[in-house]
Amino acid sequence: MNSELENNLSWSEFERVEMRVGTIMEANDFPEARKPAYQLVIDFGTEIGIRKTSAQITKHYEKADLIGRQIVSVVNFPKKQIGKFMSECLVLGAVGEEGSVILLSPDFKVENGLRIG
Repeated sequence: MNSELENNLSWSEFERVEMRVGTIMEANDFPEARKPAYQLVIDFGTEIGIRKTSAQITKHYEKADLIGRQIVSVVNFPKKQIGKFMSECLVLGAVGEEGSVILLSPDFKVENGLRIG
């Protein structure tokens, strides 16, 4: 790791990032996106509710395989307009070669909305 990056984030800044577990309820094509992507509808439980987002995950995932899958997302970023679509959270993943994304997810099924910390 680059030593210049090691201490740039304070603990209080990290604590402000709301990373939560949610379950993908819908995955739809997003033909208007500049890069291949899906539109996702994610259930984050009763406290946070349902959020929509888009994700460039078409290289490794088929829509049908995403339904019911639990993932980790940041839920307290500002909403972002992507074409005619409003993204309400940011799905987290490991970015590999050529920008391909592998989703972050819990090893076991957990309650929707649980905070990552």
